[in-house]
This record gives sequence, structure tokens and C-alpha cells, in this order.
Amino acid sequence: MTTPVTIIGAGLAGLTLARVLHLHGIPATVHEAETSPSARSQGGLLDIHDHNGQRALRAAGLFEEFLGIIHKGAEVSRVLDKGGNVLLDERADDGPGGRPEVPRAALRRMLLDSLPAGTIQWGHKVTAARTLGGGRHEVTFADGTAVTTGLLVGADGAWSRIRPLLSDAEPQYVGTSLIESYLFDADARHPAAARAVGDGSLFALAPGRGISAHREPDGVLHAYVTLTKPQEWVRAIDFTDVGAAKARVAAEFHDWAPELTALITDSDTALVPRPVNSLPLTHRWDRVPGVTLLGDAAHLMAPSGEGANLAMYDGAELGKALAAHPDDIEGALTAYEEELFPRSAAAAAQASRIHEMCLDDDAPHSLVSFFTGHGQPTD
Repeated sequence: MTTPVTIIGAGLAGLTLARVLHLHGIPATVHEAETSPSARSQGGLLDIHDHNGQRALRAAGLFEEFLGIIHKGAEVSRVLDKGGNVLLDERADDGPGGRPEVPRAALRRMLLDSLPAGTIQWGHKVTAARTLGGGRHEVTFADGTAVTTGLLVGADGAWSRIRPLLSDAEPQYVGTSLIESYLFDADARHPAAARAVGDGSLFALAPGRGISAHREPDGVLHAYVTLTKPQEWVRAIDFTDVGAAKARVAAEFHDWAPELTALITDSDTALVPRPVNSLPLTHRWDRVPGVTLLGDAAHLMAPSGEGANLAMYDGAELGKALAAHPDDIEGALTAYEEELFPRSAAAAAQASRIHEMCLDDDAPHSLVSFFTGHGQPTD
């Protein structure tokens, strides 16, 4: 295959695709809006699943390196009620199980370091994309430059600028918002919250609301409040007024155990609202020559632990399809999308069920039943 691949977005999806293409000798350039690899925080831990994320890393030739960045012992999880009573405490050993946890930043850095110098074009924020015909597309960037390509891949996330070339679908608010907090040096400075979270992940739930948290390296507790609220309620909070924002969010948990509400009130950072949006569960598009999508650009869904795994798997599968059809780009894209659509639809439906179950009228007992009877969803 001699047609260079133009990838928009240096997230996990785009980087996995670029790496698999590199292994097969297919040239690719990744255009990323961020100005550098360290332009922003990359978030917390990700659980990498054996049936998709780990398979993608094997296809990328990075599985052994991946084993070296696992945060050992983090697969343990517990479910609490709002009074702080432990309803389920699942233990795991320190070895790599079916869903070992890794820091997102370390995973992204591993992928970045696996690519040839110059593969990533930083500071390339897309402002427009248009079809030229004959399978070719033009992408324009904020700095005034543009690129024309015979194979364009949108790996640019929830608000993709490439998606409109294929689909009119736009992300819609699902009715709940996450509010993010961090507690540092938790065992020494926030011991009650640290004991509640335990060694891995915590799910404290009640109908319509919840607090989840992860113990990350170096004594960090990374927490998310989940509230079933209209967007207007969240937008009315001035998160720049740190104390008032904490008090307003904590008021929704006035009858919860203090070691749980401490994950809100004792945050060492300002709270950050993160509304939950989703594309249609069965999002798909008709084949348009010379362009396709990966990851959240293709199948944004409620958080369930599958998003990053699916993104990497998409990248690996597209890379393998292009390598298998070096003289037939459209055949490769068709083969990739025929597998993508049912795979992502099934995952999106499952993610929606898990998200609703965590907040339903029987929470947290519905989640306990799911864990004990049907396998474990991931955070």
C-alpha cells in the first residue's frame, strides 16, 4: 500500500492505528490539536481487557512493554451503600488478570514512543474538512495549513470534525453528569476516604447518584461523583468558586457517610464537571470513499470501561485490514466497518445498561447482583 494514511487525533485509537501501520510498512501521519504530549493531563487509570485492548496491544507489538506499566493490585474493587457499609469486596492478586489497570498517561507515552520521529504533527487543530471527490479529502488546520489525502481517518473523539463527512449524528446528553475530584497523599492526609476506597476501585451508589473512586499510584484518590441532573443544574454551578461548588455538590449527598462525602469536600483540586454524552447506540454510516472513523468519533458511549479498549481495538483492526488489502483501500474500509458496526453497537448497549443499573431504583444492590451473577463491569 503506497497511499499515506492521514489520521486526525493522537489519542489511543489514532496512535494504535499508526503503530500497526508502521509495523506493516504503511506510511501514516497523525495530526493532533494539542501542542505537545504534555499539553494536558491524560486522566487516571484504565483497565485493559484481554478480549480487546490487550489484543490490540499484541497486534501493535507492545504487549510485553504493556506488562511493565501495569499498576499491580489495582484490580480489586468494592461496592458500598451510602452509609459506607461494604456490600461486596472483591479481591484479586497482583498478577495481570483479565483487566489489569495502567495509567492512561503511561499507555499513551508507550504508544507515542513506538512511532518514528515526525509521525505526530502537534498543534494541528482541525477547523474544516471537505470531500474533493474520487476518495480524496482536504483537511484545514487553525494555523492556516491544509493537507489533501486519499485516506482520512477520524480518531478525533466525541466532537469529531471528521464525522460530518460520514454522518449527521451528534453526541447527546444522556441525563447524568460526572464531577471529578482528586485527593493527594491520601493515606496521610485523607485517611478515612483512603480506607473507604481501599486498594483498588470503589462504587458507592444510591438511586440517581453515586461516588466512584480509584486508588492511583503515589497515594492519589481519583474520584467521580455521578448525578442524574439536567445540564442546566450543572451549568448553574460556578466551579471557579471552589468552596461553593464543593458545598453545592456535597449537599446532594447530605445523608451519606462522611468518609464518602470527603471525596468531594476534601478534594485537593477544583471540581471539574464532565457531562456524559453518547452517540446513538447503533450509530453507523454508508461507505464514503477514502474516509472512516475510530474510537469515540465512531461510537461515543456512556462510561463502562470499554471506551479506551474499543478505541485501541478499532485502531488495530483497521491497521490489519489495510495491511491485508494493500491494493484495495475501499475493500479494507468495508471489511473494517462491517465488523465495527455490530461490535460497537453491542458494546454501547451494554454500556448503557450498566450506566442505568448503577443509578436505578435498586442501586447499589443491582450492581452487586451484576457483579456476583453476571461478571464484573469495569470503571
